Amino acid sequence: MSHLSLESRRWALMEVLLIVGFALIPLFMTFPYRVNIFLTWEGAYRISQGQVPFKDFGAPLGYGFWIIPALFMKIFGVQLVTLVKAQVLLNILAGLSFTAILKTLGVRPGLRLISILLFIISYSLSNFWPWYNHTVIVYELAGLAFLLKGLFIDTRLSRWVFLGVAAFFLFLSFFTKQDGGALGLLIALAIMLYNVIITRRWADLLVFFGAYLGIALAVILPLQPGFSYWFNHGQPPHSSRIDLYDIFNEVMTYSVWIKAYLALVVFSVVAGVSDWRVWLTDRKQVTFTLLTLGILAEAAIFQITSYTPPDNNIFFHAFSFAFIAHQLCTKLQYRTETWQFVLPGTLLVLLWWSGSYWKYADRLVERVFGHQLAVAKNSTTGENVVSRHNYMIIRPDTSFVDEPVGQWIFTDIPVFKKMYMPASTVEGIQKILELPVVQDRGAALKVLNMSELTPLAAAMPYQLETGPDIPLWHHLGVGMFNRQLKAYEEKVRAHYYDLIIYEYAPLLNNFYPFALRQVLKDNYRQVDTFLAPRRPTNATIEVYVKP
Repeated sequence: MSHLSLESRRWALMEVLLIVGFALIPLFMTFPYRVNIFLTWEGAYRISQGQVPFKDFGAPLGYGFWIIPALFMKIFGVQLVTLVKAQVLLNILAGLSFTAILKTLGVRPGLRLISILLFIISYSLSNFWPWYNHTVIVYELAGLAFLLKGLFIDTRLSRWVFLGVAAFFLFLSFFTKQDGGALGLLIALAIMLYNVIITRRWADLLVFFGAYLGIALAVILPLQPGFSYWFNHGQPPHSSRIDLYDIFNEVMTYSVWIKAYLALVVFSVVAGVSDWRVWLTDRKQVTFTLLTLGILAEAAIFQITSYTPPDNNIFFHAFSFAFIAHQLCTKLQYRTETWQFVLPGTLLVLLWWSGSYWKYADRLVERVFGHQLAVAKNSTTGENVVSRHNYMIIRPDTSFVDEPVGQWIFTDIPVFKKMYMPASTVEGIQKILELPVVQDRGAALKVLNMSELTPLAAAMPYQLETGPDIPLWHHLGVGMFNRQLKAYEEKVRAHYYDLIIYEYAPLLNNFYPFALRQVLKDNYRQVDTFLAPRRPTNATIEVYVKP
């Protein structure tokens, strides 16, 4: 084995250990109940129980998001913590895909390791739970990794195999979330088109298109006709998330990092080119440039179309850094494989993104050092102390009693293992399980659960309602529409359900349809109310039974 080969293996091992090591961290933690995790759990649970999307339930997304969580439920059980285990795999896949992209494009060891660290702490580290706005990017990165690898293989059959796998992952990205998936496909097509023009391998484009179209038809056709109604491609009753004004306004008013990276990318390319005709034939350089510019464009649009949580699009940092640093080190002929480069670079990246991990150490540091007390009675001079901690007086919303996360507790119900929730929520769940109607009806219990406590389907248990018009989640105008609302209202008036669990979130726009709440109060008897497991606890869960 040559020294060069051994050295490459050592760098590859360090990269894999870095990716896997960070990905495994959540397995050793406990968690507060996560906002919106009910959607991930129920979709995965339904699929793991053999239900077919768009036939047994409807959702405005493809089911790509739930494939890995559902598979993990089949292997590890239906507990909420299984979703954390599924995310470990997704974070490893994301890290390996990013690594493969950099390797194919010629980023040297050392710089590649620092870029991977940046990708992890800026993007992957905060993703402990599966969420579609993250999963869509993971599949996109996997697709782009296979695409780039395939484009730089000379053997035709091997190249086409890689292009076929790339088409699979890029379709899976689109079938996870339409906006990110479509943007990822556009990036892939730009890269593909450039490469086939330079190489004259026009058959590659046909193979990729054919594979993508064939996979799409094979997946979508068996899901008709429900797919055409539920899947959001801008048709009524859905609405499009694309708003050109919002995109331009966000980019021009904010998006400082994206615009700064764009300027640096352009400067670094221009500064390194002496002959544009020669540069245009350098496939790796042009491909890397197209990829980076595409990622920046995607991030600018993605922050509008997928606006919650607000940091969905920060995957662009690692790509931009890797490109700019690669250009600079190549121009300066700097040896990035040395520890004299890696150690200072690592420390600088850790300092740059300290906010991603500082929050975990902040509690300890605050106990050790403390900070200036900000109330007059604790002032040694008797003066009113004004600081950054108290210069504004915030009057709490008295309609809700906030329960700080530090006071949340665990429950011994298996499906909620390692999850802590407000004490009010835990007590409320226990009261539901002890209701006479729950005890008497058993598996025959008919339940409408319009709350974030979807794991109650496994805790009680009860059979989830199925049918082509049953929504997976109940956000009016997003996950269900007026047709479904009318059907639920009719069932409530007919006393179809034995038990109804409804979450009242007045600060969210019909997160659960407000109109149904009054119908519930007119036709059912409310027996309990308790805090929803949200942070802050600004919503309540109401429990209704037949009068």
